Amino acid sequence: MIVGIDLGTTNSLIAYYSEEGPKIIPNRLGKNLTPSVVSVDEEGNVYVGETARERMSLYPDSVAQTFKRSMGTERDYILSGKHFKPEELSSLVLRALKEDAEAFLGEEVTEAVISVPAYFDDKRRKATKRAGELAGLKVERMISEPTAAAVAYGLYDKTQDTRFLVFDLGGGTFDVSILELYHNILEVRAVAGDNYLGGEDFTEVMAKLFLQKQKIQLQSLSEKEQVRLYRQAEKAKREISDKAQVTMSFLQGEEQIEAQITYKEYEEACEELLQKIREPVKKSLADAGLKLNDIDEVLLIGGATRLSLVRDFLIRLFRKFPDTKMNPDETVALGAAVQAAMKERREEVKEVILTDVCSFTLGTEVSVEYEEGLFETGRFCPIIERNTVIPASHTERLYTAHDNQKKVRVRVLQGESRFARNNLYLGELEIDVPKGPKGQESVDVTYTYDINSLLEVEVTVVSTGLKQKMIIKGEENQMTDEEIKKRMEELAYLKIQPRDYEENRLVLTRAERLYEEALGDRRKKLDHYITAFETALKKGDHNEIADARKALNEVLEEDEDW
Repeated sequence: MIVGIDLGTTNSLIAYYSEEGPKIIPNRLGKNLTPSVVSVDEEGNVYVGETARERMSLYPDSVAQTFKRSMGTERDYILSGKHFKPEELSSLVLRALKEDAEAFLGEEVTEAVISVPAYFDDKRRKATKRAGELAGLKVERMISEPTAAAVAYGLYDKTQDTRFLVFDLGGGTFDVSILELYHNILEVRAVAGDNYLGGEDFTEVMAKLFLQKQKIQLQSLSEKEQVRLYRQAEKAKREISDKAQVTMSFLQGEEQIEAQITYKEYEEACEELLQKIREPVKKSLADAGLKLNDIDEVLLIGGATRLSLVRDFLIRLFRKFPDTKMNPDETVALGAAVQAAMKERREEVKEVILTDVCSFTLGTEVSVEYEEGLFETGRFCPIIERNTVIPASHTERLYTAHDNQKKVRVRVLQGESRFARNNLYLGELEIDVPKGPKGQESVDVTYTYDINSLLEVEVTVVSTGLKQKMIIKGEENQMTDEEIKKRMEELAYLKIQPRDYEENRLVLTRAERLYEEALGDRRKKLDHYITAFETALKKGDHNEIADARKALNEVLEEDEDW
């Protein structure tokens, strides 16, 4: 069984293709969204999703979130004294999704199509693939999130040619993609975005606005208080979409602090973020050679597009109402499931050719002669430019820069800067050339880039025909099969909580958090119901446990409107 996975910054989802079409698979708690949060306790127990998020308030040193933003980097997360890379934390989320899918489908899940932001570079895509492998999944295909959304909307099944812009604002990343449909070909024309912009930033603005009104310094708050603050800011951010103002409250020490925040105040505070949204839109249109009025449809995906603040801004920007008929949280996962069905050659799925583009320019380092006899080194020479439709193959002829030069070194780089040092290094190769005066010998450098983000580099010496070839897989950060197997064994000691235990653990963790935030009679009431639930758990009677859990949940709902 091949499934489709949306591995998100804030939430992750898994889907499959059924007889009725693509469907989201509910997690062990019966919900479609699994928060991309991981917690590890001192005994090596792993909590993924809602329970891990609840533990943030109680044990902040044991919890990690928004690690998708660090994919492809060497950032080190320490949870209860144990070290994890971003892709290893992502693999724990994927493993939980895989287990949920196997329990729901009643069969083993061995392969997945995983979505990635269109603006993810080579390192981030490779890290995502490694996360899947560490979770025990074969990941032969990754699909960009906007393309997956377009597939989910069924745009590939339209009867007329359409140009559309996919606006994808998730929890931590932002993509703009322009796609064009003609016949059965869905072609990405241009992509742009920001890997460090998302709904989390709008939450942070709300938190800062609250602190500013109360004249509180963030550094003066404990870790637990900061977690509580951001939780309340997230709640206020959602509520203000439907109101002219909200009351945000926050427990600092033993004092409950409140502040009124109006929609206008929040909108003004978010102005800088809204301007950051505008630039990638302009860039993608320019790269595609289009104007706003050339776009037939605008599609919104990503949970942050639910904010009325964002939607109002987009209506003004695009001068039209975006298409919002699908759940923005689920669209990408559903599209990935359709792509998985295409990969399985399912008869009920109409085959469609999906073309993608190279998100960043690929090139090499060269020396440039700016005056006769004077060279500037370290310049970037583009070979495959950004937003080139892939698969693509381009050749650039380069010449020796020094007399009696014996070798030519080709450094493979990815990025947009004129200077090589500012771009991402992917690898390099060297080739021998005959000695002679500078500029006499030349090499043809050919880059071939495919849909799975594999780059083949071939260098040919023009005078001798000597060739050197390599496949760039991000070797400096690429795990071998043996290394992956070894790390999977190392991570095996981590025990993801059993499905039948998760619901009880979540209720207790949530109750403990609210108890810490409560005062007086409210705290006494919570203590009574928590104790009753813990007593039922010790007895082990399923009916008694269910009744006590229901009673505790009702008290928690009184305390907190979810």
